[in-house]
Amino acid sequence: MADTAWRHQPVAERLKHALLKGITEYIDEDTEEARQLFDTPLQVIEGPLMDGMNIVGDLFGEGKMFLPQVVKSARVMKKSVAYLLPFMETATANGEVAILGEAGYKPKVLMATVKGDVHDIGKNIVGVVLACNNYEVIDIGVMVPTNKILEEAKKNQVDVIGLSGLITPSLDEMVDVATEMERQGFQIPLLIGGATTSRIHTAVKIAPKYSQPVIHVLDASRSVPVVSNLLNENKEKFTTEIREEYERMREGHARASRQKTLCAWKKPARINFR
Repeated sequence: MADTAWRHQPVAERLKHALLKGITEYIDEDTEEARQLFDTPLQVIEGPLMDGMNIVGDLFGEGKMFLPQVVKSARVMKKSVAYLLPFMETATANGEVAILGEAGYKPKVLMATVKGDVHDIGKNIVGVVLACNNYEVIDIGVMVPTNKILEEAKKNQVDVIGLSGLITPSLDEMVDVATEMERQGFQIPLLIGGATTSRIHTAVKIAPKYSQPVIHVLDASRSVPVVSNLLNENKEKFTTEIREEYERMREGHARASRQKTLCAWKKPARINFR
């Protein structure tokens, strides 16, 4: 018999449980209940839903949750966002949400899941959050090769490129995109996101390949402040802080690597007396 005790918890805890366990059965009614508690539908995404997905991401990073489970959690998130989307569109149309760029120009963000990767739920959620904050999101889909990403970025004259990926090989693809952006002389920020990505990998492997800002975005709730800081008058201060932080991370990583090599070198050989 299925354990239904979690159904008696507060709605935020129920949403978290559904995300962790990949349960879609009650997600519409719980999302509606949460929507009634917040001023805007977007706050449901940025609040309890992202809280749950952050736990999923932490467990995945610690090896306590595996890819099939993460995919199930993402499906729950996608269903909840799909329920909220019409309400967000109505709120935006009625001017009930705070939006950016009201002077006329909408900053353009191109988003793509890199070559070899078909996962797009996280990318789609980021797209929804950005669009609800009046950014123009140009989503060119999944399994997109480097040349296509950069062609579309030039064609649409975008302000930011965002790369997404869920599987480990996607990390190498992101390095390739950054390398090619540098070769072609791009001057726009590059955002990195997805379950297998990390701040340390971005700092050590991707950022050194591209001279413009390269920033790891932990989750959808952080996408708006990151993009906003990259495009407003705070850009220089924000990017300098990121560069300095990433440089410290690279130095720490290098020290740890040297120490590991030294320890391995000093380890005495085992002598077999038989």
